[in-house]
Amino acid sequence: MIEALQLEFMRNALAAGLLASVICGIMGTLVVVNRIVFLSGGIAHAAYGGIGLAFYFGWPYLPGTIGFSLFAAMLMASVSMKAKHRADTIIGVIWALGMAFGIILIDLTPGYHVDLMSYLFGSILTVPASDLLIMLSLGILIALAVACYYKDLLALSYDEEFARIRGVPVRALYFAMIGMLAVTIVMVIQVVGLILVIALLTIPPFIVERHAKSLLQMMVGSSLLGALFTIAGLWISYRYNLTSGAAIILVSGIGFLFSLLVDRLTVFSRSRARREAPEPQKSTAG
Repeated sequence: MIEALQLEFMRNALAAGLLASVICGIMGTLVVVNRIVFLSGGIAHAAYGGIGLAFYFGWPYLPGTIGFSLFAAMLMASVSMKAKHRADTIIGVIWALGMAFGIILIDLTPGYHVDLMSYLFGSILTVPASDLLIMLSLGILIALAVACYYKDLLALSYDEEFARIRGVPVRALYFAMIGMLAVTIVMVIQVVGLILVIALLTIPPFIVERHAKSLLQMMVGSSLLGALFTIAGLWISYRYNLTSGAAIILVSGIGFLFSLLVDRLTVFSRSRARREAPEPQKSTAG
């Protein structure tokens, strides 16, 4: 890996992966503890509608995609709050329509057609320094926002009724969290792709959740674990000439399965130890 870091594009890829890991570690923790993984996937896929709009009308990527993604995210958030029993179905419909809308607009765009696969798996090896600055700015803003509203987010994530009693503006905070999630997805998807965004948002927080004692520990642990997956995936992709995004996802998936295996073995060994423990002898005094 030291040899690979002599190449500028590998240094940029590593920096982009580490920044994405930190950003997704923070937001992914909120996604997992609030049980909105499906909603985050819906936003990520609906973002294709914004990509299609941007290319069809010749707009810059960020304004068009962020605008459309925020609209779709607010719609999904509203549905998830008002009709929770139907939320998955409606989010799935918005997810499919947004993606189809974007692909059709790209098909209708005259001239050069963007390679949708680049947005699916990303192009982390071609990240320019300007995108790194944007990601760094986004990471700082998200970290500051979460730090400022940490207690309110903590209350919202674990006990919504308690949050209301404390005077937390639950609805406004929930919509703000979904808005931050939408912006995060759009910013990171351009660099690492849709599939890797979902993987980094969900896998590290899911693994760390069982072992973290606080929301802050979960955020830090998820960021570190995502960084570990990223470094390992980049090394494997460089060593064996594989697609970087897919290699990182594969490493993350193996880590996920390994954590499930370890948890299962731990539960099995504890239950076996309880069964084999000698029963306390009854006193026969008197």
